Amino acid sequence: MTAELLLAAGKSFLFVFAALLPILNPAATAPIFLGLTEGASPKTRALLARRIARNMFALMVGSMLVGSYVLEFFGISLPIVRVGGGLIVAAAAWRLLNASHASDDRRTALAESFTPEQARRQAFYPLTFPISCGPGSIAAAITVGVALNDTRVSLSLARMGGGILALLAIGLLLYLAFRYAQQLLKPLGEAGSVIFLRLSAFILLCLGVQIVWDGLSELLRGLLV
Repeated sequence: MTAELLLAAGKSFLFVFAALLPILNPAATAPIFLGLTEGASPKTRALLARRIARNMFALMVGSMLVGSYVLEFFGISLPIVRVGGGLIVAAAAWRLLNASHASDDRRTALAESFTPEQARRQAFYPLTFPISCGPGSIAAAITVGVALNDTRVSLSLARMGGGILALLAIGLLLYLAFRYAQQLLKPLGEAGSVIFLRLSAFILLCLGVQIVWDGLSELLRGLLV
């Protein structure tokens, strides 16, 4: 019995890790994190990375365990979540894409204004949701949570436990990617980092439009049927 539960937990760990890591993709969102926290000190960025990882873990676990019940309670469908979240992602990417490159004086002003208190306010929105953990990730977590359920309570708990451990591992990877994002991009140089940030913002914009389109497509298919 114990071996069966451990095997179920291990399979669920691999399933959730493989399903959600490519969607959350900490390495791809790390440059966006750098762009949105321009002017922040390394200490403040470390604080933000810790808070974002913790928020992401809590949000994804909640979505996996009770997300489907919450949406059903409020009468909200997943396509609506995709449309609303995709619009937020696209808006954030557009602001980042059109942001002017900071001069030395502006960087000093930004460093003075980006306080730890401001970092705490921005840790959830927009840095956790929708940048690090968007509507696509939440929809995937809800779908995964439904797949992990089983008629046997013990087996269902084992599977959920494996899924939670997988999210914990992803949260650790997210923290490391954000915490050391500046060091990872340092070999590119200043000009290369700016170009990479612009490309990342454009990809994020395209991703937001894609999320909106996926939601609209599902809604239109429902109307046609």
